[in-house]
Amino acid sequence: MAFSTSAKNRPLLFALYLFIYLTGLLGNTIIISCVITDLRLHKPLYIFLSNLSAVDVIFTSSILPKLMDVLLTGNNTISFVGCFTQMYLFMFAACTEDMLLSFMAYDRYVAICKPLYYHMIIKKRNYVLSLMGIWILAFVNALFLSLTIYQMGICHSNKIQHFFCEIKAFDRILCPNTKLHLILFTELAFGFFPFLLCLTSYIKIISIILRIPSTTGRKKAFSTCSSHLTVLGMFYGAGLCMYLKPPTEHLEEQDLVFSSLFSAVTPMLNPIIYSLRNEEVKAAVKKMINLKYRWSKL
Repeated sequence: MAFSTSAKNRPLLFALYLFIYLTGLLGNTIIISCVITDLRLHKPLYIFLSNLSAVDVIFTSSILPKLMDVLLTGNNTISFVGCFTQMYLFMFAACTEDMLLSFMAYDRYVAICKPLYYHMIIKKRNYVLSLMGIWILAFVNALFLSLTIYQMGICHSNKIQHFFCEIKAFDRILCPNTKLHLILFTELAFGFFPFLLCLTSYIKIISIILRIPSTTGRKKAFSTCSSHLTVLGMFYGAGLCMYLKPPTEHLEEQDLVFSSLFSAVTPMLNPIIYSLRNEEVKAAVKKMINLKYRWSKL
């Protein structure tokens, strides 16, 4: 129901979200392709980055196609099962991205603070097992939460005051039940520990960088984690503003802004930030574009 009162602006909103979706889809697909095809990017950080891009595709694809259908056709209905499928995919993607970003922060911590032990700590077996654990844990967590909410009764309305089936929006329509508040608390706690790992890692990273005597050395060390730090700031900034604010009876404009930033804009910007600020990724993208251009000439 989020955009039901702004019918005259729907074509503009549709064009905006279509641009965001296609840009994010193209950018993340390029990142995944580059990491797979370029041997220079077969490193733990870029393996994590390709997984992050895959999650971002799930993130936007679970929300934006239905939103664009609502804006284009005015059909703002969704089936009960479809709604909970969307909720599951959103929570799965958010949980996976949260943990991926924390492990990427730890990777940067080891690379900068313990460079001599990097290949011993972040070896292939360790990061492959970490990735498998992240995807499995996110799958189980999202499935448990979605099924728990699915079993609760809907008493107040069948209208969701949001532009997608978001867990916080259900607080307004479910029957009085302490389970939802427990679920929201669990989600916040689940997101808190990866955030704490990111915060601890970057406190240590910054303290090490500040001890480097030369300005050139400090800039070089900071450049290795600046892209990830930017992505972290956007993801957690929008997420904290979205979920720390208590549920209200009506959806406010700022809720829509933070939700759009969290679920659509951040996944679109992630590949752009890594492409512009990371020389190895930039070189791999240029190599792929040149290769495709040569093939087109044949």
